[in-house]
Amino acid sequence: MAALTTAVPEASAPAPAPVKARRTRPRYWRGAVLAVAGLYFVTPLLSSFVFTVHVPNQGLTFEAYSGILSADGFTESLFLSLSLAAATIALALLLVVPALVAVRLGPPRLRAVVEIVCMMPLVVPPIALVTGIATVLRWGPDHFSRTPLYQTFLAVQNESFPVVLVLAYTVLALPFVHRSLDAGLRAVDVPTLVEAARNCGAGRLQVIVSVILPNLRSSLAGASFLTLALVLGEYTVASLLGFRPFAVWIVTVSGAEARMSVAVSLLSLLITWALLLILSRAGTGSSASATAIPAGPATVTPAVDAQSGTGPAAPTSVPGKE
Repeated sequence: MAALTTAVPEASAPAPAPVKARRTRPRYWRGAVLAVAGLYFVTPLLSSFVFTVHVPNQGLTFEAYSGILSADGFTESLFLSLSLAAATIALALLLVVPALVAVRLGPPRLRAVVEIVCMMPLVVPPIALVTGIATVLRWGPDHFSRTPLYQTFLAVQNESFPVVLVLAYTVLALPFVHRSLDAGLRAVDVPTLVEAARNCGAGRLQVIVSVILPNLRSSLAGASFLTLALVLGEYTVASLLGFRPFAVWIVTVSGAEARMSVAVSLLSLLITWALLLILSRAGTGSSASATAIPAGPATVTPAVDAQSGTGPAAPTSVPGKE
């Protein structure tokens, strides 16, 4: 007698409930806020541009812009500010990056000490800082005129490249550099990366350059841009110490050529925006040295016999499938 087989239907998963399409409501208030913010920032720029190109009883003229490059001291002051900015960025990063990495690897209580030291320039006014610097610089002729340190006091005040401004700007930039780099290091497991690199034979300098810095590319770009903006717009310290970078030159020219000074200010904004784009691309761009590791052929591990544990388990024959 033939065996009767009954087909058992497979259990089917319940059909998902229909998802109601969410109705998108127009957010008019977003456009209104963006429009108000745009007017708030663009209106002064447009007013400044109109002031530079419109002369009463003469109409439109672009003499304020055509005479910028030939103005006395423009090229020298701009090049001096960019050189000071580059040196300040390098010195600030050289001081803050190793300090923050050491704090991450050291006792946690040192973080508060480093943070307080880096935040102090926000509490001390720039006028007080420059007064202290000027007092120290006057010690040269008074107390060190017959010592080798007198030449050092003269060298840091060289008008072609005043190192004293680099030191002062580095102090002023410490809060911004610290905040930017600290935020980047909080997103990175520094102890694990350093331990892995040291186990692979990397030295301390190689760990910072090859492991830590590539993970802080965006933070480094942000810190560099904030420092650049600070140096290009700083006036108090340079003016009281008697130097003439770009910001001081703009104020000096404004007395005789008001329209040219406003035109130079607009040009400095364009230069700052262009440098911001360059730094942002440098911070978000992919590393040229990064290489992908090719995946090797998949290896199959033989199953181990559950009873003996000595070798692969023998295949079990299924009746009817031979």
